Amino acid sequence: METDFETQNIEWKSSWRDEYLKWICGFANAQGGVLEIGKDDNGTVVGVVDARKLLEDIPNKINNAMAIVATVDLRTDDGLNYLVITVEPYSYPISYHGKYYIRSGATNRELTGHALDEFMLRKQGKTWDGVPVPYVHVNDLDPMGFRYFRRNALSSARLTDEDLDISDAALVDSLRLAEGNYLKRAAILLFHEDPEKWVVGSYVKIGYFETETDLLYQDEVHGPLISMADKVLDIIYTKYFRGMVSYEGIQRKETFPVPRAACREAVLNAIAHRDYSSGVPIQIKVFPDEVTIFSNGGLPENWTADDLVARHGSLPHNPNIANAFFRSGQIETWGRGIEKIETACRDAGIPSPVFTTTSTEVRVTFPFGKTFFVPRVLPTQDVVDNVVDVVDNVVDVVDNNLRAIITVLKEIPYITQKELALRVGVTERTISREIRKLREAGIISRVGSDRRGHWVITKR
Repeated sequence: METDFETQNIEWKSSWRDEYLKWICGFANAQGGVLEIGKDDNGTVVGVVDARKLLEDIPNKINNAMAIVATVDLRTDDGLNYLVITVEPYSYPISYHGKYYIRSGATNRELTGHALDEFMLRKQGKTWDGVPVPYVHVNDLDPMGFRYFRRNALSSARLTDEDLDISDAALVDSLRLAEGNYLKRAAILLFHEDPEKWVVGSYVKIGYFETETDLLYQDEVHGPLISMADKVLDIIYTKYFRGMVSYEGIQRKETFPVPRAACREAVLNAIAHRDYSSGVPIQIKVFPDEVTIFSNGGLPENWTADDLVARHGSLPHNPNIANAFFRSGQIETWGRGIEKIETACRDAGIPSPVFTTTSTEVRVTFPFGKTFFVPRVLPTQDVVDNVVDVVDNVVDVVDNNLRAIITVLKEIPYITQKELALRVGVTERTISREIRKLREAGIISRVGSDRRGHWVITKR
């Protein structure tokens, strides 16, 4: 089919140069395509010199440089000759002078580094998250991660009691997270207590910004991916978002600038589908009037932001990780994540999120509705009081970790310090230090023993 512009599968050149063998290599490594010699940038036939000689030379050059076959046809338009070189897609990697090229959109680019690794794996029917890793065993994985998985899989009815009444090793096998005697990268990311020992940057950074450049405070969330979304959501909604309190009769209702369901879906998508080979963590920037989630890793080949928000099938970047998230009931496999985000925002009466994509990154921005919009200035004491909501004179409690701890203790007074550290997103050592500060300030106290007691928020 002819077009009046260059596309993923069509390239025009006014004359032949041997460097255009790179374009043929790019077509072969992508979806195939057509290189037409003797057309200008507008697709107008301008003719080509020595067309019949090129008709013989070009197939030989292609075969000698890449050991592949392409069809070269001579055509005529209004008395002017031009060549049409048709390249089929190849199921194995094609190199030109030891380098690999791929057609992406209307451009041809050389593959290097992580992109080349990913390309080679996919040509072999593998993915980055499916690569086996030596010297890591099931016993090295975090039992809490497996308990979290079982609890969610059972409550979502994705798996039954019978399915889950197996050893952790058997569960890893059933999720196809092992290859022979080795665990796959996905198993380490999903269930290891410290996956960053093997995969740099496999964590989430959250920051509150007054402006694009003025960072006021930040947190990092580390640990197994399988439970990371809940930790991230807990920190965002207890520490970063300003809730609006209302009452329906005697029932207290708290509304946030972004529906939790929409934010959760966006965070889960970022965690499940990001490019973990990049070494760059997921970043969440919270502003007084919006929040943006940045996830490294581009869209599927030839997709745009419009394709992302339109109805589409599921094309996970990390199929092994995505399968575990699906089995645990956290995501769908039908490509409905974006639809669920927009539906949740629409039902809450807030603006639809804005999706922005580049070749290496996907961003989703949730603008706050007018009810939650505040100027981009330092949060006032009213915001602090709203987050803490403990006593009238708690003005001295301005440290964000302390505020988050107080909020969690109010909701879960029997929580252990280890669980508290996971929810707040800090180390147990930090929790111990902050708890001591709060006790010395007379803001909290402990009732009962360390093992069976509980926390009480006291007035001062």
